[in-house]
Amino acid sequence: MTEALFVVSEEGYWGEECVEPLETLSDAGVEITVATPSGSPPVIDERSIDPDEVGAETAAHVEEVHASDERLNDPIPVAEASAEEYDAVVFPGGHGTEWDVNQDRHARGLLAAAVEDEAGLALVVCHAVGLLAFTRDRHGAFLVNGRSVTGFPNEWEEGMVDDADRMDDGRKLPYMVEDEVEAAGGDWDAELDAETSVTVDGDLITARGPESSATAAETLLDELEG
Repeated sequence: MTEALFVVSEEGYWGEECVEPLETLSDAGVEITVATPSGSPPVIDERSIDPDEVGAETAAHVEEVHASDERLNDPIPVAEASAEEYDAVVFPGGHGTEWDVNQDRHARGLLAAAVEDEAGLALVVCHAVGLLAFTRDRHGAFLVNGRSVTGFPNEWEEGMVDDADRMDDGRKLPYMVEDEVEAAGGDWDAELDAETSVTVDGDLITARGPESSATAAETLLDELEG
């Protein structure tokens, strides 16, 4: 049986970026385990279930899955997960990942193992792409160096923070994903003129944001089946 691990933020994950791949893989018969940094249930970004932000239908569906899915409500700690046990590791985005998942050494280890292991795959979405800026391969080099990637772009971020990089909830954004990934050697292209942006580079799949979630999920499934 094909198995996938979802590493989800306790500081605020974006609902659609988790739910879309979760349901796409589940419908295809993939067995899914959810992990969070501490093992506590993940916390959803309230904006991702705001009808004015994402539409009434998406908001209602995502909120229902977040509240009722047993896998999301009973995660394991990231430190207890081993990439070798899964065919794919999925990192949904959301601003919250900047404070926990992207800074978690065990999450970095899972990402590196999934990408470097020829039998594994990694899907990293939106702000979680920042994890690539802090992850090194077995030789000590940045994992993203020389790889083609997409992710949440500076141009979008600048419309969501004030001049001091503070978000609406008062938290200061610690870094811009695009800046950090490029500094680590990533070949960044968020394809701002395209409706969706999903990039495949070997065993690494990256996606720009919520509107790319469905394409990202289908791409991952195609790669697993291929």
